[in-house]
Amino acid sequence: MKNLAELKTLHAALLDVVAEAGRCVMDVYATDFEVADKYDKSPVTLADQKADELIVARLKSLTPDIFIVSEESTEAGQRPADGAPFWLVDPLDGTKEFINRNGEFTVNVALIQNGRPVLGVVLAPALGRMFSGIEGVGAWLTDEAGTREIRCRVPPAEGLTVVASRSHGDASALDAFLAGRKVASLRNAGSSLKICLVAAGEADVYPRLGRTMEWDIAAGHAVLVAAGGRIEQTDGAPFGYAKPDFANPHFVAWGLSA
Repeated sequence: MKNLAELKTLHAALLDVVAEAGRCVMDVYATDFEVADKYDKSPVTLADQKADELIVARLKSLTPDIFIVSEESTEAGQRPADGAPFWLVDPLDGTKEFINRNGEFTVNVALIQNGRPVLGVVLAPALGRMFSGIEGVGAWLTDEAGTREIRCRVPPAEGLTVVASRSHGDASALDAFLAGRKVASLRNAGSSLKICLVAAGEADVYPRLGRTMEWDIAAGHAVLVAAGGRIEQTDGAPFGYAKPDFANPHFVAWGLSA
């Protein structure tokens, strides 16, 4: 297990790894790239593949002792040892957003220890925003204005700002979840950006009432926890990692309680 000093060192290295992967993604974004279907019929592009190769190679060099679970390159049945730390990698979260060229896609890397994300970096390369966090230390946003610490906010008196998926929405389930809650606005966004908006105090809650995988949310979850927020199952039960198939239950990402 990595201690706090080691996590800080890894955080600095991970910022460089993810930034390099972001440049790789943007190189493909600037071309007339092709779109293929994976085994599960979800789309994949050269950007997914090239970013995955880069991140996995760099992580193996940085931490050869830590198992890597990546959406694009982990074969079925491959798992970290029980209780061991492991990396969760989504080299291009929001492939549909990438294909639609709306900029709302991210590169995501997180370190899991004891079933929870303790370190994470989320980069939205087309938007020029990088979010990162270390459990027990803090969370940061780097953009054109520089680097600054971010924190979740207490919901304002006018009500919640809710973020919802742009590509995977279930309006009836969302309406049922929000019933009885005071909502000021609803904002749609793609990829793990939704969790990061809660971490940065730009939104208050993100209910995800559909299928996701652990690599989709782990990096954003790390940033959120470091910023004072939390993710829990819709019934309030704790949310953990290293599940048998890496599939997530429905969950809610919360900022600070009112």
